[in-house]
Amino acid sequence: MVGAPVSRPLVSVAIPCRNEKAYIAACLDSILAGDYPRERLEILVADGQSDDGTRDILAQYVADYRCVTMIDNLKRNTPAALNAAIRAASGCVIVRMDAHVLYPPDYISRLVDALEETGADNVGGVLKTVPADDTPAARAIAIGLSHPFGVSNSHFRTGATERREVDTVPFGCYRREVFERIGLFDEELIRNQDDELNFRLTRQGGRILLVPEVTCRYFARRSFRHLSRMYYQYGYFKPLVARKVGRVMTARQLVPSILLLALIGSGGLSSWVPGAGAAFACIAALYVGFVLACSAVAAGRDWRCGAALTAVFPILHFSYGCGFLRGIYDHLLNQGVPAAAETALSR
Repeated sequence: MVGAPVSRPLVSVAIPCRNEKAYIAACLDSILAGDYPRERLEILVADGQSDDGTRDILAQYVADYRCVTMIDNLKRNTPAALNAAIRAASGCVIVRMDAHVLYPPDYISRLVDALEETGADNVGGVLKTVPADDTPAARAIAIGLSHPFGVSNSHFRTGATERREVDTVPFGCYRREVFERIGLFDEELIRNQDDELNFRLTRQGGRILLVPEVTCRYFARRSFRHLSRMYYQYGYFKPLVARKVGRVMTARQLVPSILLLALIGSGGLSSWVPGAGAAFACIAALYVGFVLACSAVAAGRDWRCGAALTAVFPILHFSYGCGFLRGIYDHLLNQGVPAAAETALSR
């Protein structure tokens, strides 16, 4: 990087991985092709016992590149993978990365620069969500995951025009001392572990900065089924995060479940309560209208993508809402052990 200091901090890249045969090689290639000095870089891939050929690919990278190490993650979940990589890390800067992403050459350099320039504890960039396939459904999923109607004011997904302090960022670039000060990722949180850790960080006076000039290409899920499962799990673990931190972190987390309850409540009471049927019709009509309008505008002339978007938005909202309500029962009311269906991750 032009103008960068000769001596850069040692950076440890932590990548959780399980059954990523289709993505891991391209991900590692994009990191290795970066402009950060390779002698100041270690890449720690914590693999959750992949059985799709991913481990064979990783073994080849370990043999070819001294800076790449594979770590066994016997618990097979993301927070355990991240914690294993952090414990093994030697760097004073730790960058959490994802196997589903391609990174530009200056990605690590610019994040490290931002960390040093601003004094923040965690910095991250913006996700440029791209389709996993060239199909209408995949294109629609990518649009939905970066559209305000789909993900609300999640700035790292929808974008920002200037640097700003935020509650969380994707694939954070942390000072190592952060983990020494506040602890590691909570391994009970199969999803949303970044949110909880970043809340702990800000609650203790830490600063998290979104750096919009830094971007990476994130491959979205390729099917409605995988999208639904992922967002159900996001919703399912949010109440557990709320229980752990003592509050709901952002109001946007409540909107999908409120919408779902409003529809179920007004529809279910329509035969007994005057006006309930009209309320249901009004809520449903407004929601459908927003879905159709946003789908048409976002898809433009790609009518097949637009048609698929009319399914993507409800999948995002109602999968998350259903997961959130189930999570309230399991984590707040029952406080039992999460069912396997909610904890098993998929790609």
